[in-house]
Amino acid sequence: MRIMRSVAEVRGAVRDARAAGRRVGLVPTMGALHEGHLSLIRRARADTDLVIVSLFVNPTQFNAQDDLAAYPRDEARDAALAEGEGADILFAPPVDEVYPDGFATTIHIAGLTEVLCGAYRGPAHFDGVATVVTKLFQMTAPDVAFFGQKDAQQVLVVRRLVRDLDIPVRIEACPTVREPDGLAMSSRNAYLDADARQQAGAINRALEAADRALASGETDAAALLAIAREVLADAGIEPEYLELRHPEDLRPLEAVEGDALLAVAAPVGRARLIDNRMLSHPAKEHA
Repeated sequence: MRIMRSVAEVRGAVRDARAAGRRVGLVPTMGALHEGHLSLIRRARADTDLVIVSLFVNPTQFNAQDDLAAYPRDEARDAALAEGEGADILFAPPVDEVYPDGFATTIHIAGLTEVLCGAYRGPAHFDGVATVVTKLFQMTAPDVAFFGQKDAQQVLVVRRLVRDLDIPVRIEACPTVREPDGLAMSSRNAYLDADARQQAGAINRALEAADRALASGETDAAALLAIAREVLADAGIEPEYLELRHPEDLRPLEAVEGDALLAVAAPVGRARLIDNRMLSHPAKEHA
């Protein structure tokens, strides 16, 4: 595996791969790799010929400088893990390579970014995500980019970005990877002490409780959310949001009539954790 720092270097590698008829896959990360990231790299390895893993802690998507400063960083560890899963290139540019002096462009996607995490983290968060993803796509020109479904809103934002700007890349959303107790794997799980780690398991249990209620015939959104909220409350968790939204445009739903996205964000200990579950009306599942 080669470690590259410059846009010119990674573009050269992509140009050589394309000349040889090879397909390029990109796995964008901010480092602190865990099994969720590694599953994306494995998927990229299976589906494409040149696998690029980007490692860049993007400062423009953090709304608190202390959160940015505290974000876990260990490039040597991440490089070893990426190489172990078959990555060909680790693209780890410095900040001034991505945002050179005088950088003044922001990508804003209206509609999808004002709700859920956008409402709590502020509009600058998804502006930062959209801008850096656009830049990574321009830098690496992938045929396919791989994202985790745990960040469901981010996946929708990236899909809209690609559609609206006619960027020729296919977005693959891969299943959320979970710990044995169901907690979604996240780099921020490293912030959890033993008590908070045990408490955090309730997030997935809340999603599962709502899913079971739906399977039993409850389709009213308020009732399903109340069931999930009760599980969180029993664990001492007060969510930032717990909402049932349309899985494509994120409009709020009053009932589950087809597919629905049940999304949650909650502070647990020192971490802000997010998770989601796709719900489907029982009649649709058996159609």
